[in-house]
Amino acid sequence: MNARSPAPLLGAALAIFRKDLLAEWRTRIAVNALFLFAFAVLVLVGYAVGPTRLAPEDRPTVNAVLLWIVIFFSAMTGLSRVFVKEEEAGTASALRLAAPPPAVLLGKYLVNILLLFAVTAFIVPLFLVLTSFEIKCPSLFIVLLVFGGLGLAGASTFTAALVSKAAAKGALFAVLSIPLLLPPLIAAVSGTQVAAREEAFSAGIDFVLVLIAYDGLVTTTAFILFDAVWRE
Repeated sequence: MNARSPAPLLGAALAIFRKDLLAEWRTRIAVNALFLFAFAVLVLVGYAVGPTRLAPEDRPTVNAVLLWIVIFFSAMTGLSRVFVKEEEAGTASALRLAAPPPAVLLGKYLVNILLLFAVTAFIVPLFLVLTSFEIKCPSLFIVLLVFGGLGLAGASTFTAALVSKAAAKGALFAVLSIPLLLPPLIAAVSGTQVAAREEAFSAGIDFVLVLIAYDGLVTTTAFILFDAVWRE
């Protein structure tokens, strides 16, 4: 079995995934940043646009936008660290020798998916309660959260690799990520508005398909380009 067959690549990716989870469990830097930011923003949102401060017809639009803004900026707060911490700790060179680039990207991607889904599971119920945001089609809403989260995690992971060696990592990460993530955010916001207004899953299927297409395109492009980015 050659070195790039699926089984060794998956094993290396899972080893990197476990390593990063253990490192994160010890320091909790990304987790604390994600959850503290999300909690602070949720409190502000709940205070500023509580259930009595919006007209019923405006709630689907305003709340959908606010929800995805909270998720997006929470992602920007913590997801860049998967590659930045390797450069800061001086372990990036050892990682380049220890695992093939696709395994490194997959392992880091899985870590960011887990972090983002954990913070989304924290954000969404609290947001729905604080704003009295009623979702009429929960199945559509959940699918949008899943595929929207996969897109955010995928694009953020690859962007983090691009900026990991830069001096102004935080600013550059935001500058590169925002235009890259606008298409899935627009689709997710529009789909969430539909989920708040319509009971039929089919009413928002176009937005789900956009997110699936985006996730596939970003993931494929990231794996094609990552070898050059990682070994540069």
